[in-house]
Amino acid sequence: MKKLFFLAIMLVMCFSVEAQTQSQVKQQISRAAAQLRSMQCDFVQTKHVKMLNQNVVSTGKMYYQRSDKLRWEYVTPYKYSFILNGSKVKINGPRRSDVINVQRNKVFKEIANIMMSSVVGNCLTDTGSFKVSIADGKTEWVATLLPRRKEMKQMFQNIKLYFNKQNSMVTKVELTEKNGDRTVIVLKNVKANVSIPANTFSVA
Repeated sequence: MKKLFFLAIMLVMCFSVEAQTQSQVKQQISRAAAQLRSMQCDFVQTKHVKMLNQNVVSTGKMYYQRSDKLRWEYVTPYKYSFILNGSKVKINGPRRSDVINVQRNKVFKEIANIMMSSVVGNCLTDTGSFKVSIADGKTEWVATLLPRRKEMKQMFQNIKLYFNKQNSMVTKVELTEKNGDRTVIVLKNVKANVSIPANTFSVA
């Protein structure tokens, strides 16, 4: 009985420490996000298509400005951009451009929310959208997000965010889709709180 009692106490203590650690990590990432006014970086995106058993690699640039502006621009192997500015998204393709009101389109609203919140890590505290668990590595924290909302469950099995421990910023994003396809985005040459021209986020 004594052994079971002490085992129970140890389990409770371990759970409390783990919960406290995850809470502290979330708070640290949230503080870093609150200080982030703007960001720009390069990215390498690798998409593994399960059905074809092959990888598709793309490169591009990302620009972010608090609190609702994001430009995701592919450079190779094709030119394509996704620009979020407030409630509007502009998609620039090789042959045409479209402007969409995300408030009227649930799918684009979810995509826009994921892209924006992943960049700054705000999704860690969005308990209505995700169930979050955080693993502690040597140089980074790995947050695994399980979707709660119906629209997001239809698109993704899970999302993983990798945070650098030194600056609490996202360095890599992994998205596993419902069909098993997986996209890995690695952020490089990250520059925080830099001046970004206003026309970068133009949706006119």
